[in-house]
Amino acid sequence: MIALASDHVGIELKSAVMEHLDALGLPYKDFGTYGTDRCNYPEYAYQAASAVAGGECEKGILICGTGVGISIAANKVKGIRCVCCSEPYSALLSRQHNNTNMLAMGARVVGRDLALMILDAWLEGQYEGGRHQVRLDQITQMEEAGKIK
Repeated sequence: MIALASDHVGIELKSAVMEHLDALGLPYKDFGTYGTDRCNYPEYAYQAASAVAGGECEKGILICGTGVGISIAANKVKGIRCVCCSEPYSALLSRQHNNTNMLAMGARVVGRDLALMILDAWLEGQYEGGRHQVRLDQITQMEEAGKIK
């Protein structure tokens, strides 16, 4: 299950993402927003990120104007590693090297076709572990204790 969320700026791109996920046969849960009325992205980022961190959803996709704000909000939830991407290469490597569990994109930054290429690269990426795990362990230590050992 994939968690989805956006603000009012990202609603159109989120619809395109939902159509794409439907075509791929991937289930998702939409945590809002559901319309174009101005809203604040942190509440939707929190709901989707909490679903991922809590195990209700395996991964999450977030969309706002730039992808930056909504990714910052999601990353405040313990256990979330959300990457903001505007091209496929970083999306792929974020999965392979950082085991990201959420992807954020900017509706004002990427168009529909590029967003779907980014999404596909991110979905196809598989965590490589190995040398990368040491760094993820350090991030977890920082998250839990506020320092690196």
